Amino acid sequence: MEEKPQKKKISVPSAQSHLPFAEIKFDTAIMKDGTLRAVLMVSSINFALKNEDEQNAIISSYVSFLNGIDFPLQIVIQSRQLYIKPYLEKLLKKEREQTNELLRVQIADYRSFVSELVSLGNIMSKQFFVVVPFDPLSNKKRGFWSRIKEVINPAITIKLKDERFQQRKRDLDMRVRQIQSGLASMNLEVVRLDTQSLIELFYSTYNPDIAFSEHLPSVSELRVE
Repeated sequence: MEEKPQKKKISVPSAQSHLPFAEIKFDTAIMKDGTLRAVLMVSSINFALKNEDEQNAIISSYVSFLNGIDFPLQIVIQSRQLYIKPYLEKLLKKEREQTNELLRVQIADYRSFVSELVSLGNIMSKQFFVVVPFDPLSNKKRGFWSRIKEVINPAITIKLKDERFQQRKRDLDMRVRQIQSGLASMNLEVVRLDTQSLIELFYSTYNPDIAFSEHLPSVSELRVE
């Protein structure tokens, strides 16, 4: 009796193999090519409501900001459905703790109004990010061959030694401070995303459908194999 040849199992690469970054630590994303990224969350301003002098001042500050940098930047605008559940839970807690009956009823009515408003349509929120990179090839202090070797052989750069990573991170931090200062000159509020915030940002970006209902735990509770 002839045995039927067994079908070879097709190995399907994990989703992680398709991601552009290898590691996230110390408020920094380490890409698979050895480059680093810092992500800044930036506030917005209503340019149309400014008078002419204020608009000209903002434009002048923006031009000076662009002329003062000698490395690329990425500006990302994300539109996401507003996650209102934590706010409603906070209102419910306030309602239960309220001893004044009139205020308790008003909080309940307001909570009901917000819930109904959200259920009628998708309320979207916009977030603005500036991605600051650091590429070893752009570090002119190092020799050409030592820099090109790190890009040609990314396996070396993924597992950065702590000393090398800290040096690159210092260079990246200098760029971050420069960008923060330039954006602050336009009266914009700038916050650098920490490790937890970076993980949550990438999670919601790559999983827009489930991120709204399934939220990540804190970094200390995550287990990565």
